[in-house]
Amino acid sequence: MVTQARSPRRDESVQIGALVPLTPPGWVEAGQHLLAGLELAVGEVNDAGGIGGRPLELVVRDTAADPLKAEAAVDELAGLGVAAVAGEYHSVVARAAAARADAAGLPYLCSSSVLDALTEQPTRWVARLSPPQSRGWRTYADFLLGAGHSRIAVATAPSVYWAAGTGILRDHLAARGGTVTELDTRTLDPTAVCDELVASGATALLLLAGTPEPAVPIVKAVRRDARLAEMLIGAPAGQPEFTEWATLLGDDGAAIPFLRYLPERLTPLGVRVGTALRERLGRAPSFVAFEGYDTIAVLADVLRSHGTDQAYDRARTAEAWPRVAVDGTRGRIRFSRTPGISVWQWTWAPIQVVDRDPAAPDRFRVLHAG
Repeated sequence: MVTQARSPRRDESVQIGALVPLTPPGWVEAGQHLLAGLELAVGEVNDAGGIGGRPLELVVRDTAADPLKAEAAVDELAGLGVAAVAGEYHSVVARAAAARADAAGLPYLCSSSVLDALTEQPTRWVARLSPPQSRGWRTYADFLLGAGHSRIAVATAPSVYWAAGTGILRDHLAARGGTVTELDTRTLDPTAVCDELVASGATALLLLAGTPEPAVPIVKAVRRDARLAEMLIGAPAGQPEFTEWATLLGDDGAAIPFLRYLPERLTPLGVRVGTALRERLGRAPSFVAFEGYDTIAVLADVLRSHGTDQAYDRARTAEAWPRVAVDGTRGRIRFSRTPGISVWQWTWAPIQVVDRDPAAPDRFRVLHAG
């Protein structure tokens, strides 16, 4: 059932619900970066006069990587009368939120989740900034092939997200003569993973499992196994992006390629925002922080352009997705209908394959772009 927003008074704030993983088992550092980007952009919108003279306000809800919490949060936010919902990092959680927002008739701009099937059916209510998993993980597979790796092993855990990633890799590699062997982390401890890697003849191991467990112990075991000295370890989901990875693994966490969604060069806006985010976070901002900023930049533009005083604002916001043309931190943002994707999609969001430089683990090397 669609929940209709109440008509706000002129002196009220314009509220946007923000879904963010801020407590375990959510990826807390990713949530902190996402929230930093959201909050920075809200502050700048308000410094520039808000939305039609009314302040923009975030109503933050912690999802803790729990789809049920996300569903409850969307229901609550819809009842509070928010103009739209934004955010989320974990793909399975974003999928639950998107389905609930679609049912409630609540615009949802997904910041940083990539699962292709974000909703079961095409919807006008949901748009997404991050590239779909199929595009990103095919880019990663092309990087592997270009680096001479066609026999791939994946250390997996149960998840729709990990299963989708495995399928994308297998299909893309198989069409080019490659193979994918699955190693189930529920039944194999790190030592057993090493034994299976030797037996499989794989030259690359991809970590399609959670952090810190079981990914960190697996990395340590592989790095210490003399039989696997030439084994490439990869983490397409982006675990090495965050400082927790470097803290837990030190030098062992370097030279592990991952996907991130940044361009070769940030826009002038992106350079300025990057400096502000570094000051706010006390460390270099991840791509997730830029996604958070861009989320609010898009929503503020839509709300300014299409008004915030009518009870049907939500429908007008959803109708505006195909007309978005916003200069973000990472390029000009436009949404379109992409074949196989059920939501409005920023089709050409930037993609890189990056790793931490073994000579300076705080520095990232760009290995491939897609």
